[in-house]
Order: sequence, then structure tokens, then C-alpha cells
Amino acid sequence: MNRRLLVYGLVVPMAFFLVAPTIIVVIISFSSSSILFFPPPGYGLRWYDQFFHVSTWTDAAATSLKVATGSMLAATTLGTVTALGLVRGRYPARGLVNGLMLSPLIVPTVIVALGMYILYLRAHLVGTLLALMVAHSTLSLPYVVINVAAALRTMDPTMELAAQSLGAPPLRTFLMVTLPLILPSVVAGALFAFITSWDEVVVSLFLSTPFLQTLPVVIWTQVRSDVDPTVAAASSLVTGVSLLVLLGLFSARRRANVPG
Repeated sequence: MNRRLLVYGLVVPMAFFLVAPTIIVVIISFSSSSILFFPPPGYGLRWYDQFFHVSTWTDAAATSLKVATGSMLAATTLGTVTALGLVRGRYPARGLVNGLMLSPLIVPTVIVALGMYILYLRAHLVGTLLALMVAHSTLSLPYVVINVAAALRTMDPTMELAAQSLGAPPLRTFLMVTLPLILPSVVAGALFAFITSWDEVVVSLFLSTPFLQTLPVVIWTQVRSDVDPTVAAASSLVTGVSLLVLLGLFSARRRANVPG
């Protein structure tokens, strides 16, 4: 009992400390004041209306949605195939390949962003949707690999062997047997990939231009130069979308029955 009280005594204040800034931003987003001020003198939807009627914000939101969707599809496809090769494959240097796939989680994001900027600048891709999608796919790939690989390791391989013994080729076995069994983990990895791209700001800062910016980049720029509460409304919308995706992620992980 004393241990439980101690845990709650530590966890609750820490959780409040971490969540309180986000709650304050959400409250300010409904403020009637023309500046970022807490507590607000009044409440309304003025800044949300402004968000949806200013092209700077709507264009950035559309760009973020396109990039997040494209990188999610690319990372999910490549990550699923990679996880299958890592778990089912038998070849030299498999550990090295696994390390390379997980390297975006290990290397500092600023270093990754700088390397991508130099590479894409030479390829004349900076400021394009393709550059952002490829970069975000690279950052999202490890999450898909981890989720799908965990499902493949816990899956009974005899089901695949049974399908192959009945004459099913490898591709048909994967599509008809393996994929349905690991689908919740694939969905979980896809949602992780979407959130990673949707919230990403460091790499996007390097690869964006004044004519093509994601929503987190515009938020970052506005925070440094303005005190318009539209920033709070935009931040609340980004957080809201992330929370909705996280709810879907938790549901997918429960279906997948993967620890974590």
C-alpha cells in the first residue's frame, strides 16, 4: 500500500507537469484576446475560424496531411517487407541490416536532418513534397519494422508451412495467411508512421521553403515572430489529430496482442 501511494505520489505530479502546458495551450486557443494570454479574458471560436480562413494555415495543414499519408503508405509497405526479411530471412549481416533500419531512432534528429538536407539539395529536391515524404518515411520506417517484426516472431510458422505444403506460392501465402494474422500490427505501425510524420518539425524545417511548409513548421515560425492565438488553435488541432490516431493505435495494439 505504501509503495502504491509512493508511485501515485510521483506519477500524478509528473503526469500533470507534462500535460499541463498542453492543456493551457488548448484553453488559450478558445481565448477572445488578441494575444497569447492566460487565463483568457473570454472564450470563443474566433481563432479556429481564422485558422480555416487563412491560406497560410490551411495550405500547411493540407501539406502535412499529404506528406503524412504518403510517408505512412511508403513506410508501411517497406517496413512490412523489411520486417518479413529480418524475421524469416537467413543471410549474413542480418544484424547489421536490422541496425541500419533502426538507426533513425538512434542518431540525433538534427544530424539526420542535416544529412538529408545536403543530399536532397544536391538532388534539387529541397522544397518538394517528394523530399518531405521520403524523409518522413525514413523516420517512420523503424516503427513499422518493430511492430510487424514483433507480430511475426509471435506468429505460429506452421500455418505458413501448411499453406506452402498445399501448393501456395510464397506471395499467395503471405497475402492469404501471414498478412491477415499480422494485420493489427501492420495497422499499428502505420498509425505510428502517420503520427511521426504529422508531428515532425526538425527535418521539415531543413527541407521546407517559404512556398512549401508543413503545419508544425508554420507553427514554429509563427511562435518565433507573432503572438497571435491562431498558433494555439493550430497546435490544438495538431494535438487533437494525434490523440485520435493514438486511440486508433491503442485499439490496433490490443487486437495485435503485442506487449508495449
